[in-house]
Amino acid sequence: MTRLRNLSLKAMATAAAVGTLSVMVAGVASADTAYNAAGTYRCTFPGIPLQDVAITATLTGPDSIAAGSTVTPTNVGGTATISAAVHSLLTAIGYDGIRGLATVPVTAASGTVSGPASGLEIPEVIYPTGGPITVNINQVATSSIPTYTAPAAAGTDTLSVGTPITAALQFHKKSNNTWSNWNMSCTPKTSAPAFSPNFTIT
Repeated sequence: MTRLRNLSLKAMATAAAVGTLSVMVAGVASADTAYNAAGTYRCTFPGIPLQDVAITATLTGPDSIAAGSTVTPTNVGGTATISAAVHSLLTAIGYDGIRGLATVPVTAASGTVSGPASGLEIPEVIYPTGGPITVNINQVATSSIPTYTAPAAAGTDTLSVGTPITAALQFHKKSNNTWSNWNMSCTPKTSAPAFSPNFTIT
């Protein structure tokens, strides 16, 4: 019994030591940071001229990245806000819903990005009558997310939303409950927005 008790005490001590080590490691691990960009884009729509759309882009990455290392962001997505005026124009030609997939290019000032984020889902939405429309853009299991490789030297790097943002969309026709295909293209109204904060390279 004494031997079993000693073994049990040793096992408990070992477990406690492992638990303490895990807490210490977790305490020094790099935290995740949300990086955000926002800008006004000029976008193509079916049946109406180019229109302004407020687009935000988001991604999650480490708060610092070792020089020369490669990481893959998560939670890549954003929103596109269609104004009440544009909503009225779409309503006038009979459209009341949207769905599809978006492709968002990302560029780096110093490091490299392996390609655009593609296959970002725009969930099916039938709009309520009137007012602005906020369209969500979400990373899903089938999305293709690029990797980011940091420059060789320590410092900071700026990521920006590339151009154009494109989307393979379907617009819903209220009168006959059908969906019409549309390839949207959006370009920055002034300059491509940068993600904030900058990436810290260590």
